[in-house]
Amino acid sequence: MKLRLPVILTPIIPLVCCAVLALDDPAALVARARGWSVWVLEHFDWLFNWSIFGCVVVVTVVYFSPLGRLVIGGKGAVPLLSPWRWFAVTVCTTVATGILFWGIAEPMYHLSGTPAAGADAPKVFALSTLFLHWTITPYAMYTLAGLIFAIAYYNRKQPFALSALIEPLFGRAITGYGGIGIDAICLFALVAGMSASLGTGALSLAGGTGLPPSPLTLAAIMVFIVGAFCISAASGLQRGIRILSNWNVVGFIMLAFFVFFSGPTLGALELAGTASVDYAANFLPRNLGLDPGIDRPWMHDWTSFYWANWYAWAPITALFLGRLGLGYTVRQFIRVNLVYTSLFGAFWMIAFGAIAIVTDGGSGPIVRAVTELGPEAAIYELLGRLPLAAYTPHFFVLLIFLSYVTAADSNVSAMSALCVNDIRPDQPEAPLFLKFLWGGIIGLTAWTLVAYAGIDGIRLISTLGGFPAMLLIILAGLGLLRLSFRSFSGREK
Repeated sequence: MKLRLPVILTPIIPLVCCAVLALDDPAALVARARGWSVWVLEHFDWLFNWSIFGCVVVVTVVYFSPLGRLVIGGKGAVPLLSPWRWFAVTVCTTVATGILFWGIAEPMYHLSGTPAAGADAPKVFALSTLFLHWTITPYAMYTLAGLIFAIAYYNRKQPFALSALIEPLFGRAITGYGGIGIDAICLFALVAGMSASLGTGALSLAGGTGLPPSPLTLAAIMVFIVGAFCISAASGLQRGIRILSNWNVVGFIMLAFFVFFSGPTLGALELAGTASVDYAANFLPRNLGLDPGIDRPWMHDWTSFYWANWYAWAPITALFLGRLGLGYTVRQFIRVNLVYTSLFGAFWMIAFGAIAIVTDGGSGPIVRAVTELGPEAAIYELLGRLPLAAYTPHFFVLLIFLSYVTAADSNVSAMSALCVNDIRPDQPEAPLFLKFLWGGIIGLTAWTLVAYAGIDGIRLISTLGGFPAMLLIILAGLGLLRLSFRSFSGREK
């Protein structure tokens, strides 16, 4: 295989330079990154909100259009995975460590600093906001990106490149030098997104070990995680990723059921019902950033941060999710990647977020743990108040590890495949050294930011990585709409 050096070097050089600058003067680098992040959010927060809601609209249109009957790969295509394994890999690829870290930490922040007013309003707002950030809206964006790539790669015979996402809009000419530029920029965006996720995972693991999150502790944790997901990625989709994702989802479900039935179950169900009504009633204004009860600083800190982080992962994740769709129809792809994953996210947020909210009450021990020790302490404070407190934190630490390894190895495989020519359905894996190269860069970037900027570093890099990725997904959405409209006249079969 021939290396695509422009794709490799374009994102690596600035990332390495930033790491060197951070070691020399971390405060200056963080201050500069914060300035860039603030500028992006001040000028383009509206675009984050409207574009990601547009993904919901586009995917809905496609589902009910004749394009929904299209078989990815054509009639007779053999699926790579069974429906259950497909769902398991999809869930683990998309949630990474975020759902574990923020599922309890986020509502604690909302309880102590929510824009909602009234006795029970903060609790309802906290859970309905979890539904907003972790169900339909972000998964619609992943679904859109993965679906357009699947159609372009398998049905339209486009190369394994991110330019395939916008080929339906611009034609085959985009796969030349423009495609190289797109791949390079999106690799930078994904390193940002994966580094942010690895940072949250390292903080959670540090909290579980009881060790202070010092630079040395975080470095040791990240070396261990990066080594694990590189080894797993080396084994390819049909071995490491498939096996790990199956264990990971089973572990997710076991822990969620345990927490749900061990905590104040009836109170959590009552809160979930009220929050679901609030979520549905405010779905449009909160997605579009038009809720009059929410000010812009809060929206920037939370909703815009989430959209940027999801966007940063989206282009490369689309390559992996698209590969999994072979042999299934477009409607089946949407159900697995949007409907089933959203239901899983809602179930997780009820099992953890609602239980934590009811247990804490708004000013109890979990909120205090977040305030005094940091967001990584929230889950351990909750587990410590449930049965089997001597064992469940260790199981949770294992899940964090498996979760990031499973998500990272799938994306590292896709990143590495972008860096070589001649990736085909019958030859889907890149050389091993590329996987270790990208794993090392992600680890170095994550350690630099988290060790010297903490949770703020995670937020900053998410915003900066998500902005260019968002522009690509907008164009991909327009291309998918075009294919959908063509299907009504029978021109896209």
